[in-house]
Amino acid sequence: MTHAEEVDQSAPAATTEEYDDLRGQRLQKLLRLVEQGVDPYPPRFQRTHTAAEARLAFEQGGAGEVSLAGRIVSMRIMGKASFCHVQDGSGRIQLYFRQDVMGDRYQSFRSDLDIADFIGARGTLFQTRTGEVTLQVQEFVLLAKALRPLPEKWHGLTDVETRYRQRYLDLVSNETVRQVFQTRSAIVGAMRCYLNTHGFIEVETPILQPLYGGAAARPFETYHNALDRRLFLRIASELYLKRLIVGGLDRVYEIGKDFRNEGVSTTHNPEFTMMECYQAYADYNDMMVLVEEMLASIAREVLGTLQFPWKGHTIDLTPPWRRVTLREAILEESGIDYDRYPTADALAKRMVEARLTVVRGTPRGKLIDELLDTYVEPKAIQPTFLLDYPVELSPLAKKKPGAPGVVERFEGFVGGIEIANAFSELNDPLDQRERFLQQRADAAAGDDEAHQMDEDFVVALEHGMPPTGGLGVGVDRLAMLFTDQHSIRDVILFPQLRSQG
Repeated sequence: MTHAEEVDQSAPAATTEEYDDLRGQRLQKLLRLVEQGVDPYPPRFQRTHTAAEARLAFEQGGAGEVSLAGRIVSMRIMGKASFCHVQDGSGRIQLYFRQDVMGDRYQSFRSDLDIADFIGARGTLFQTRTGEVTLQVQEFVLLAKALRPLPEKWHGLTDVETRYRQRYLDLVSNETVRQVFQTRSAIVGAMRCYLNTHGFIEVETPILQPLYGGAAARPFETYHNALDRRLFLRIASELYLKRLIVGGLDRVYEIGKDFRNEGVSTTHNPEFTMMECYQAYADYNDMMVLVEEMLASIAREVLGTLQFPWKGHTIDLTPPWRRVTLREAILEESGIDYDRYPTADALAKRMVEARLTVVRGTPRGKLIDELLDTYVEPKAIQPTFLLDYPVELSPLAKKKPGAPGVVERFEGFVGGIEIANAFSELNDPLDQRERFLQQRADAAAGDDEAHQMDEDFVVALEHGMPPTGGLGVGVDRLAMLFTDQHSIRDVILFPQLRSQG
């Protein structure tokens, strides 16, 4: 073979005009193929092996004749013989084309195909002098003509905005991105397996709800024309799952989407995935054990270890996790004992003395939450449970016996991120009604994240709910931790973005 005609067809970084020109050239090739009676988008192709299966079969002693299919990701044209790599969901494999084997079809490979086209190829496997398993192509067929070239070079798409807006290009171009989402899928599968094997049943609850509740958040609102009523996208599945506990389903869980009309950040997306589970005859102590054991089980299954890197640290999920009350943690990190300041005004004054910015009229519960966010959360790198929260922050949690103003609630933190939130669930309907009324008063005072009065849920509690432990785990944040990704956008396939222009 001669190297005089060797061509690297990896697409260079190009201007918009150059990309338009390349699209025009590819469109001309497509039209020429159609004129020749070639279907550039045939309905099917029967492959016998994936790229990974073909390599494994060869290493185990040969596979005979095989058929492979995938996207062309590189081409080297070298006179009477040429190479290309194709990629499928299992990886890449090299194809070898020779004019003396393929005859006139060899010229079609040279002139009709481009980087990003999908092809199917039949032939036999061999190993090159460099040790690469390769398919000696006897015949091939175009499966889909790509009218647009891959962005920049095949070596990777780097523009962050393009990566998020055109995730399909990100997945084509970046192997690490594909691995992140494969890991995310494995996390969800391992979580589901753990819960199923521990007696929980998976259920589905409404996403469109006449009342929103289960969290402190602003909802997205929509309208149902046929029913002539306003509806909300759920902010949590909690209140419906607890109705199922009332109905006698002792262990239930749901993995699904929640929607909160809030800003975006490295740990927040308006549409996100939560796992919520509820267990009758359990409390928040039982939920702590469940979190420790479930995350350890997922890590073993997905990562093969309980230790993994995160922002330069080594996280260790080995149970038991550290347990500390919220009051102790805030006092330790900020020097502020919020129990000494029983009113919002008194606590706000103390926070101003600590040089914190405080918005006038902020409720006491939100001030305490601000202390948590500022001083404690960023330092909770190793797995930590913060427990026993003020009742103002937790209108759905059960009061802690012997501790006025405190509820049995914990939040689990790993890597400085909240990944779990759990209660001993409030099952006293009279207390729940009073809490809802207080939330209504907070809403009237300007708190746009206060809970609504959910009369139907109170009626459900009046029919009796056993002592129950409830838990929510952020799936997106868990995926961030397990893949060492530092923005939630990097573990959500299609994150919400501002409109262009």
